[in-house]
Amino acid sequence: MDGTKRSDIKIGSNVFVVQKQDQRSGKLTEGIVKRILTNSPNHHHGIKVMLESGIVGRVKEIKI
Repeated sequence: MDGTKRSDIKIGSNVFVVQKQDQRSGKLTEGIVKRILTNSPNHHHGIKVMLESGIVGRVKEIKI
């Protein structure tokens, strides 16, 4: 599942995000969602979240 819909992402979800500095390379970082930072119901580049590790990025994939 991709991370473009806010309703698909819950606090505690295991996700893969792309950080700002990794957007060109597409390097993904795995983590657990601590906070959802995007207010709109969807975003074409992915919903912005903060992981428990403090990393901020846009969700590219939700791990099931």
